[in-house]
Amino acid sequence: MTAVLARYALNRRVGMRMFQAVITFGLATVVFAASHLIWLSILALVIMGAADTVSVVIRTSLVQLATPDEMRGRVGAVNFLFINASSQLGEFESGITAALFGAMPAAALGGMGTVFVALLWMKLFPTLRTVERLE
Repeated sequence: MTAVLARYALNRRVGMRMFQAVITFGLATVVFAASHLIWLSILALVIMGAADTVSVVIRTSLVQLATPDEMRGRVGAVNFLFINASSQLGEFESGITAALFGAMPAAALGGMGTVFVALLWMKLFPTLRTVERLE
C-alpha cells in the first residue's frame, strides 16, 4: 500500500478516506476473527494492513500540515507519545478481553468497536470528515 500511495497521491476527500480506511480496518478485523479459512484470514490481514497504512499516512500528514512550523517538533513528539502509549494500552486491553471472552470474540469485538468509534467520530468531528486535500 505504501508503494501505491507513493505513486498515486491522495488528492481529494482525504478526511472521508481516512474514516473509510478505519472502518475497512475494523470490518477486516471482524472477518479475520470469524474466519476459519487460511486464505480468507490472510486476505483479511492484507486488507487490515493496507487500510491501516492509508489511515496512518492521512493522520500523520494532517497533524504535520495543520501544525505551525515553530511547534511542529513538539506536536510531533506528543503525537508520537500518544500513538505509542495507545498501542501499549490497546495490547493490554486486548489481552484482558481475550482472557475473559476468548481470542475470537475479543478480536471481533475490537473490530466492531473500531467501526463504532469511526462512525461516532465522523458525526462528532464533521470538519475532519470534510477535509478535502492534504495541503
